[in-house]
Amino acid sequence: MSNTIYIGYYFKVQPLQPATEILIAELGYAGFESFVETDDGVTAYIQKTEWHNTILRDIQILNSNEFDISYTFEDIAQTNWNAEWEKNFTPIVVDNTCAVRAPFHEPLHTKYDIVIEPKMSFGTGHHETTHMMIQHILKNDFKDKSVLDMGCGTGVLAILAEQKGAKPIDAVDYDNWCYLNSLENVERNNCKHITVIEGDATALGKNTYDIIIANINRNILMQDMATYVSCLNKNGMLFLSGFYDDDIPLIKAECEKYLLKFQEKLERNNWVSLKFLN
Repeated sequence: MSNTIYIGYYFKVQPLQPATEILIAELGYAGFESFVETDDGVTAYIQKTEWHNTILRDIQILNSNEFDISYTFEDIAQTNWNAEWEKNFTPIVVDNTCAVRAPFHEPLHTKYDIVIEPKMSFGTGHHETTHMMIQHILKNDFKDKSVLDMGCGTGVLAILAEQKGAKPIDAVDYDNWCYLNSLENVERNNCKHITVIEGDATALGKNTYDIIIANINRNILMQDMATYVSCLNKNGMLFLSGFYDDDIPLIKAECEKYLLKFQEKLERNNWVSLKFLN
């Protein structure tokens, strides 16, 4: 992984909202892996091996007359990533209860304190979907519950689940960089009950869970819903995010096919997160 090269795109966006959220969603579908929202837009990263010179061809918002979006791009060696994210990464506090910070930040004296180095992984808590998933975990009972964090990114949600008393916990991501980063962050937060797994939904086997957290894009959620349901214990909770308000009918219809019962919706800047019961 040390030789992996990423390409960084630096987008300047006017007005910022809702263009930034739309741009991030469209870039995610195109294969970009990681995003940092900035004061004047967003920085997006994609592995050079996944890049091609028409990568932005299907990014519809770039052709919109409603927004003024310009960009530059450059190769970024992975060894430079720490400097990139440290320039932009500030600690966050969710509901005055949970802080997510880097090792160089002072503790914020919240009930739950998570220390991560996100590097190229998604999940600093800054993005709306991660923020809402943290809210779900804070609001619900995780004590002694078995948990799956699907698409774990930095491992931040799995780490909070353990701090809330969950065990055992599986944190799964298909991306090798996320897998390695989650291993680092699990150790950094002295977690004892988290197993980090490199893979996708096919890696779950016959494991079952009381709670499943899946913060992934809509298409993957739809594709893997049957697997999630087969892994969810009776009366289990399923938390989903990574999609927009407009996507809710599709997600709900897919969940209802498997008799999952809708419980709650959270919304943040048009991104949404849903809770279902088995």
